Amino acid sequence: MKKAFALLGLAASLSVSALAADVTGYIIDQQCSGMPAMRGDVACANKCIKGGSPAVLVTDEGKIYKISEQAKVIPDAGKKVTLSGKVSGDTISVSKIKVL
Repeated sequence: MKKAFALLGLAASLSVSALAADVTGYIIDQQCSGMPAMRGDVACANKCIKGGSPAVLVTDEGKIYKISEQAKVIPDAGKKVTLSGKVSGDTISVSKIKVL
């Protein structure tokens, strides 16, 4: 019986590890993600992303999310957006982008 509860608990925890969510923030490059002044700087974000720094989403609270589908978000570099998709840990798998 204990094994059944343990397996049920494990299955439940795995099923919530990748949840659908909407996350709002700025698409900027990973190098500048720790600098609040860079949020909303379209020119800098585009330059750094084209230079090879991956795009990330930074929330107003400073939480940084990696983005699985880089090509989907590059056109909105530097802009405030809401990304819809599955969040697994600190990574978003993007299904929809809404520019704010």
